[in-house]
Amino acid sequence: MSALGGGGPKSVATLNRRLVLEAPQDVADGAGGYTRVWSAIGTLWARVDPRSGRQTEGEAGAMSSAGFTVTVRGAPVGHSSRPVAGQRFVMATRIFLIEAVTEVEPRGMYLDCRCTEEVSA
Repeated sequence: MSALGGGGPKSVATLNRRLVLEAPQDVADGAGGYTRVWSAIGTLWARVDPRSGRQTEGEAGAMSSAGFTVTVRGAPVGHSSRPVAGQRFVMATRIFLIEAVTEVEPRGMYLDCRCTEEVSA
């Protein structure tokens, strides 16, 4: 069975979620420190599959942390449309932090991005 289910090869038709890929930038805050801001790199079509979830305690109280696999079209290493760990995907009000990226198959036509979404419980 393929990573997208159905037993057949991955199909472009299964990439049905529009996500904005963002990269972090540290900007001087004028007081000798830095503030992290996120800049949009581009828009990618993806498939978003849940993996697992758990509840944890954060500084502001209970947090729900859920894992997702986000599958996107492949791009060459170093290309701006190829996600890397430390970037994030944004889908409306949801944010998926990218932890790891791997090619689904040897030709690299698709990439699986291991992501985490954290939400205040």
